Amino acid sequence: MKTIWKYMRPWKWITLAVMVIKLAGTGTELLIPYVLEHLLDRVVPETESVWPVAAWGGVMLALTFLTRFCNVTANRMSVRVARESAFSIRRDLFHTALNLSGRQMDRVGLPSLISRMTSDTYNVQNFTRMIQTMGIRAPIMLLGGIAITLTMDTGLAMILCVMAPAMIVLVSLISWKGIPLYNEVQRRMDTLVRLMRESITGIRVVKALGKEPYEEQRYGTANTRMARQEVRSNVIMSLPGSVVTLLLNVGLTLVVLVGARRVNAGETQPGVILAFLTYFNMILMGVMGLNRIFMMMSKANASANRIAEVIDMPEELTPLPAGETEKAPSGDMLIFDRVTFNYDADETGEGSGQFLGEERQQCLKGISFRVPRGGSLGIIGATGSGKTSIVNLLMRFYDPQEGHVFVDGKDVRGYDRDTLHKKFGVVFQNDVIFADSIRENVSFGRDVNDEALRLAARDAMAWGFIEGYEDTYDHEASIHGANFSGGQKQRLLIARALAAKPEILILDDASSALDYRTDAEMRKAIREHYAGATQVIIAQRVSSIMSLDEILVLHEGEMIGRGTHAELMESCPVYRDIYRTQMREEVS
Repeated sequence: MKTIWKYMRPWKWITLAVMVIKLAGTGTELLIPYVLEHLLDRVVPETESVWPVAAWGGVMLALTFLTRFCNVTANRMSVRVARESAFSIRRDLFHTALNLSGRQMDRVGLPSLISRMTSDTYNVQNFTRMIQTMGIRAPIMLLGGIAITLTMDTGLAMILCVMAPAMIVLVSLISWKGIPLYNEVQRRMDTLVRLMRESITGIRVVKALGKEPYEEQRYGTANTRMARQEVRSNVIMSLPGSVVTLLLNVGLTLVVLVGARRVNAGETQPGVILAFLTYFNMILMGVMGLNRIFMMMSKANASANRIAEVIDMPEELTPLPAGETEKAPSGDMLIFDRVTFNYDADETGEGSGQFLGEERQQCLKGISFRVPRGGSLGIIGATGSGKTSIVNLLMRFYDPQEGHVFVDGKDVRGYDRDTLHKKFGVVFQNDVIFADSIRENVSFGRDVNDEALRLAARDAMAWGFIEGYEDTYDHEASIHGANFSGGQKQRLLIARALAAKPEILILDDASSALDYRTDAEMRKAIREHYAGATQVIIAQRVSSIMSLDEILVLHEGEMIGRGTHAELMESCPVYRDIYRTQMREEVS
């Protein structure tokens, strides 16, 4: 709950005003039955004129309007506080998510992060709104109703005094049991979101293989498990309401029976009984309100804890103090110095995930290489050999367990994130086209003018299809670029990487969907127009990297070959086999 109070604190004065107004509104509401009892038992029997009755009726009407005004005002103000608090939570949660390290993202998992930003913040927002209004109204209704009935008829009020504590204890005990149950509901929601995301993202594969029934069965199983957990939680949390209603109805029956005898005996007035029945309903609403508060508090507490787990995560990849960062041993642009790295996210299964296309079990073992300023490096190897891990370390999405990574003469740990990343233009595996215009997808919020966009599109071989659209750069891309072909998406992504004239250009299997001719023309344009950029090209095709200054051959995280194309053809059997196999495929 500490997280909820933290985000409500900036609105504490409005929250206090809400509570005061709600207290006033509840107080006036409690007075209405009391005035009614006074009217029936004292005013009506003692006067023959209609004006005193009308005057007290006017008092009841004024109290009703005042109650309505206070409740509406307090509710509107509470909605504002809840909205602004939830806005701040979502903002901070999104900011934290953007700044999580690769390992932290692996631990949390993308589906879990999505559910925390949606359903968890929704639960917290509902509770924040309710606690300001119902949190005042319910206990005042309960305690105020009992207090007023004690002044009216102590004997009848004792029935309430016996039942109320038992009801409150029952509601409290059962409601606190709901916290772990709702935690489990949210964990099952994470699983459901993950399965849904996988199925929707891979919908074309699902359809192509005719696996719609299989995916429906997988989703249905997870959905059923979550529904059962929700039913279990709701059944347990609804028990207090049923028991409280039963007890109050029993108490109401006792009040009617005892009250009737007391009226017949002349020990009490009929108006008192009528007021007691009204106060019983108010007390019932108060107890049921407390029950709802405890239910919402159980959900909100579980959700707030999950939100706090992310927001309170310490920033792992902070820059080291200037005096502690190591200097590069030479003037090369990129240096890997005996780097060993493992993706050591937790082993819980659901919390693990993928980050930028690389599975967490992959690793690097003692990798060392240098790329001079303006030089080019090609990296080739089988799937899972650790190629993308090198990119993740260069851009400091992760830190290695051993060794050092240097960029532009400085340990990457010595850079702040923005300064480091501005040096790079990068295309990742399975990169993303956003549902926005081509202009926004290529410029991506950077200060890139139309001329730079045109040149980047030209060098990425994308201008040919962009000019085919009537609205050219303003043409809208669908979600994930669904209205573009695979080759068109890759060319737009390469244009994005080139648009800001980066110092370091990284293309991670970025031309796999391009034909050989387009790929060759693009590589030629990059060599001619971006000669000053240091290039790291990761590819499956030898033809994409054979003209580069140096090539690394990776196998299961180890460097088994290094040199030019000609040198590797002589010294590295694996590289030679890859080349010959691909050349045979091209010929055939």
